[in-house]
Amino acid sequence: MKIATYNVNGINSRLPVLLKWLQNAEPDIVCLQELKAPQEKFPIDEINKAGYEAIWHGQKQWNGIAILSKGFEMTEVQRSLPGNEDDNQSRYLEVIIDQIVICCLYLPNGNPYPGPKFDYKMEWIKHFKKRTKQLIDMDLPAILIGDFNIIPTEKDVYKPERWKDDALFQPEVRKAYSQLLKNGWTDAIRTLFPEETIYTFWDYLYKAYDRNAGIRLDHILLSPYLRSQLMRGGVDKEVRGWPKSSDHAPVWVELDRK
Repeated sequence: MKIATYNVNGINSRLPVLLKWLQNAEPDIVCLQELKAPQEKFPIDEINKAGYEAIWHGQKQWNGIAILSKGFEMTEVQRSLPGNEDDNQSRYLEVIIDQIVICCLYLPNGNPYPGPKFDYKMEWIKHFKKRTKQLIDMDLPAILIGDFNIIPTEKDVYKPERWKDDALFQPEVRKAYSQLLKNGWTDAIRTLFPEETIYTFWDYLYKAYDRNAGIRLDHILLSPYLRSQLMRGGVDKEVRGWPKSSDHAPVWVELDRK
């Protein structure tokens, strides 16, 4: 089973890129973030023609998430974090596919730091941590997948000294990510590539992609139940170089579900 995450940065404006990548990469399950489309504007007809079913939680402007499935039935669990049901931002979607709990997330950016947006980010993380603990305690096959808006370590950023005042790289959020790993979650990509320089986002400015001046924001975390099923994974970096592409690249893993 091939599972991927992709911050599309506007699903309708970048639909040709998404459809091309789906055809080339052939993932079974895809978690999308930053749809920038209200619920009724999600391009479900085009997604269906590409061979995928979808569950989505749209929102105008900056948010919105979706989960696509090819050949697997999906059951929606929730589209907000427990205890955070009053949050009006579309940032979390949880479904069950092939007996796996898929938690698609678009964690808040938090900039400018400090400020109310960073406070909202930390509050969101608090609710998220509670849900991840529940999944660990229940010993479920589960995946936390999406745009975490967290740079976990200095290894995950080009010139880390330039990010010391950015909400993506603050000690509090890095500690929260590290705590997930201590609690039993496996960072799939870093496990497969422990020493390599791997980025998933390159800014549009200053030829960041051409210089490989990137950061790693998009993560796939596996619960202990799934750790032994991890086979391979990677970042489809070349997609970032396609015309009119997102500033993120798709990230994927393959699990042995036999």
